[in-house]
Amino acid sequence: MPSFLPFSLPFSSTTASPTDTLTTRATRCLAWLRRPFFAAASLAIASTLGASSVSADIDPDSFAPEIRALEWREIGPFRGGRSAAVAGLPGDRDKYYFGSTGGGVWMTDNGGTSWENISDGYFGGSIGAVAVSEWDPNVIYVGTGEKTVRGNVSPGDGMWKSMDAGDTWTRIGLEDSQHISRIRIHPTDPDTAYAAVMGHLFGPNEQRGVFRTTDGGATWEKVLFVNDEVGAVDLAMDPSNPRILYASFWRVKRTPYSLESGGEGSGLFKSVDGGDNWTELTRNEGLPRGTIGISGITVSPSNNKNIYAIIEAEDGGVFRSRDGGKTWTKTSENRNLRQRAWYYTRIFADPMDEEAVYVANVRFHYSKDGGKTFSEIDTPHGDNHDLWIDPADPLRMIQSNDGGANVSYDGGETWSTQANQPTVQFYRVATDNDFPYRLLGGQQDNSAVRIRSRSAMGSSIGVRDWEATAGGESGHIAAKPDDPDVVVGGSYGGLMRLVNHRTGERRALDVWPDNPMGWGAAEVKYRFQWNYPISFSQHDPDVLFVAANAVFRSDDLGYNWTQISPDLTVNDKSRMGKSGGPITKDDTGVEYYGTVFVLTESHHEPGVLWAGSDDGLVHVTRDGGENWVDVTPSALPEWAMVNSIDIDPFNEGGAYLAATRYKMDDFKPYLFYTDNWGKSWKRINGDIPDDHFTRVVRADPEREGLLFAGTERGAYYSLNNGKNWEPIQLNLPIVPVTDMKIKNGDLIAATQGRGFWIMDDLSTLRQLDEDHAGAVHLYTPRPSYRILSKGWDRSTGPAGTNPEEGVALYYTLPDDLGDEASVELSVFKEGDDDAIWTWTREPGPDDEDASGDEPNTRVLSTDGGLNRYVWDLDYPGMKRFDGLILWSDMKTGPRAIPGQYRAELTVDGESQSVPFEVIPDPRSTATPEDFAAQFEFVLETRDLLSRMHEEIADIRSFRSQLDALEARLIDEGDSVEDPSALLGEILAMGETITSVEEALYQTKNQSRQDPLNFPIRLNNKLVSLMRMVATGDAAPTSQALAFKAEITETIEAQLTTLQEVWDQGVPSLNEQIKAKGMDMIALSGR
Repeated sequence: MPSFLPFSLPFSSTTASPTDTLTTRATRCLAWLRRPFFAAASLAIASTLGASSVSADIDPDSFAPEIRALEWREIGPFRGGRSAAVAGLPGDRDKYYFGSTGGGVWMTDNGGTSWENISDGYFGGSIGAVAVSEWDPNVIYVGTGEKTVRGNVSPGDGMWKSMDAGDTWTRIGLEDSQHISRIRIHPTDPDTAYAAVMGHLFGPNEQRGVFRTTDGGATWEKVLFVNDEVGAVDLAMDPSNPRILYASFWRVKRTPYSLESGGEGSGLFKSVDGGDNWTELTRNEGLPRGTIGISGITVSPSNNKNIYAIIEAEDGGVFRSRDGGKTWTKTSENRNLRQRAWYYTRIFADPMDEEAVYVANVRFHYSKDGGKTFSEIDTPHGDNHDLWIDPADPLRMIQSNDGGANVSYDGGETWSTQANQPTVQFYRVATDNDFPYRLLGGQQDNSAVRIRSRSAMGSSIGVRDWEATAGGESGHIAAKPDDPDVVVGGSYGGLMRLVNHRTGERRALDVWPDNPMGWGAAEVKYRFQWNYPISFSQHDPDVLFVAANAVFRSDDLGYNWTQISPDLTVNDKSRMGKSGGPITKDDTGVEYYGTVFVLTESHHEPGVLWAGSDDGLVHVTRDGGENWVDVTPSALPEWAMVNSIDIDPFNEGGAYLAATRYKMDDFKPYLFYTDNWGKSWKRINGDIPDDHFTRVVRADPEREGLLFAGTERGAYYSLNNGKNWEPIQLNLPIVPVTDMKIKNGDLIAATQGRGFWIMDDLSTLRQLDEDHAGAVHLYTPRPSYRILSKGWDRSTGPAGTNPEEGVALYYTLPDDLGDEASVELSVFKEGDDDAIWTWTREPGPDDEDASGDEPNTRVLSTDGGLNRYVWDLDYPGMKRFDGLILWSDMKTGPRAIPGQYRAELTVDGESQSVPFEVIPDPRSTATPEDFAAQFEFVLETRDLLSRMHEEIADIRSFRSQLDALEARLIDEGDSVEDPSALLGEILAMGETITSVEEALYQTKNQSRQDPLNFPIRLNNKLVSLMRMVATGDAAPTSQALAFKAEITETIEAQLTTLQEVWDQGVPSLNEQIKAKGMDMIALSGR
């Protein structure tokens, strides 16, 4: 409890105005979809569907290419979530690794300044152990499934290994282990390694204990096993003799309503022959005599006879052996070191000082007198779990806790930041009705947060775009529908708080303010689960609903509450005892059972509420709570936890249900649908894999039958109301998806280890049709906002990704489209025949920026399947000439103003078009007249600048011919009759055009900041004026209009002078040249 690297995969997607994004291992992104997870998912779907068609009647298998240009966008926030596994390298002071309990494996090569994920695309989710070979640091072993077995714990999928420092990975067995807590690698033989396997948390299994491989993970041998309910939780290897091993075994078991830590089989073991044989140390002299719980053990590298252990027992504490474990002395029974033992209980010996030892608990403790007394070392976050210390430099270490991982080079005096680790665990996601809308959720091991779906002020979603909000780590969060600054949030113990972010008001509104901490569920008046439901009514923004074991309603924001239901649970008192034990009790509300776990109000009509309990019941009321009907699906297994209920948008009596039984050691998906108020239900989890248990299902409000499901291993979608499902993982990391929401046409995912993600714009899925597969098709875009200008973005550090601004144009092309086929995509203002832009599959003549910058992205993707192109709403910019240098340049034309437009896709002469709309930013105060005035001003200014630059280009071309003619006359003067008059004419004409050029443009500019030295000229002044007026949503000011008129008059005077040269001077000069028998001068384009 509480006291780098977003990226987008380069799918077939192009943008007309690329924005800077942070990338994670960008060089590997292109190959991501070839990785085992994605390939396996595709094969699984293909093998399940076979050749049969799917009813109603769409074949989802035909659509895999038709979604590949869709992508998820990482939102954040960028602050760490829990980590219980770290590793470092003795020979590399800057490289470290940590495993996140939900977010995969991360690496830093700069001492924690930034982190990158190195497991994405192979595996992810909960990580229990990370170990790097000292002999060959390219060899990394990872054990999945965390040791910190909270109520929201996620199981792993076995062991993974990398032979190239994390670039690629191979799965190497122990698939049924679920929780691997420690790995030790032989110091000189990286093929020999040991794994401490805890096994299943919610049930017995055989794959637990200590396992050994001697062939790099190709095979594993179980070398120490106690029974099918006891697993290995810690493992120590003697650094001076790797054949000596110490193992800690722990009996731990969870159910939905209890946690047991300790019992028969728990204890300490030792091997002196590399694991072939083991001796139990548990009852050796000096160790506790009663029931043993969890324990941790460590060997002092400076003296391999010096062993420390920390043991959960009635008379537990820190113990020390000076004879290799034969006899022990208790050095400390300080409860600060052993409180909430199941969550901590890790101990670490200093590599050089046998008297120095560290203990991880709520605080991070350090002893330098052999474990007798301990001081505290401040860490960036409380609740500490793991530690790695450089064996050659004890001041260099990496440590982890509930806030992530942190590196120190001074023994813990200072630490690296955790504000660069996007490993947040969210239980739920809610949204508000602000613009841009926010995402709200409780972050496990931290505070509740609200974060914008796109930055309000910058190019990325930085720290200024999110803040703490009402509630705590575990609760539901709800924003008032008519006032997004009013937020209500919950936390464990039934705590509920209201925060008004506008006024700063904060107050409590607990339904029943009796703090239950330490009491069992049967001993309290109302049972509020750790993650109890809170929501505002969709029909009355002043009505608030909350659920414990019954449902409550408030009409005055929590000043008064009315119970509107009976107990809606099984109410089995035998499942409501005290949790924890048999040694240490642990009642926080996590194990409170027999509670309403989900409460959903129908949007169709007031008074309709659906309630699902964590012990497997479903109820509905249609009269505001006066009467409730038990509508539990008959096929829902006993004791299932109903985690989400979603109302069918197209049927007032329809509802979707997601349930899970992972806390019963059952990892199957359970999705159901009713269309008759729960009288009958149909199971709809289709071909979702049997080990991808489901927490959430959501129905799209626009397309009937389009569903989304969040599972323990990722995200799925269905086009036929759940009969068949396909992964919609794309670039979403392999991570538990805990909740989903559909907001304004976007799909939002809350994850348990990677924060919030958004898939922008479901338009393509809403329009997807069987006829589109393998055909040319242009999708109708959704209305697109003209977003207010954000100004200068000063944000630094890792941040969430904004959506690309503009209109996303999606189109499908056949796989067999030849390289010679012509493909064009154009956008038009409705009613105009001239295209604003036309993009092709090849760069056009205007695609290379004449100023020397990188080419603009104006080239279409033409891959088979779905492609994407984003028009950023900018019109083409002014024409330019080579070497143009301007102060405060503007390379675009006016922005498209709100109104009707159309897009046209033409493939080999065959065209199809779709309409779309540009709409104003809701925050904008501009009127249609303001937009029109701004547009015309910028367009006219752009066109005048284009004229000026064309004339400057002509001047330069003409001058080069004059110079050549002058040189020829001088060189051939003797052969030309009376050249002086002609030379005089050339000189005068050159002075005239040079005077005009220097009035229009500062010709002395050679570097970007030369305009600070050489005063800007007319074109630069006009560009500055254009840029000023183009900023924001506003009509030009009277001053801007006045200055435009003034400078235009000056410019036109110069252009008139130049035109006289072209119209009169040049013909006259050519007559003289012709008379002398020489080649006449040509004007470019005239």
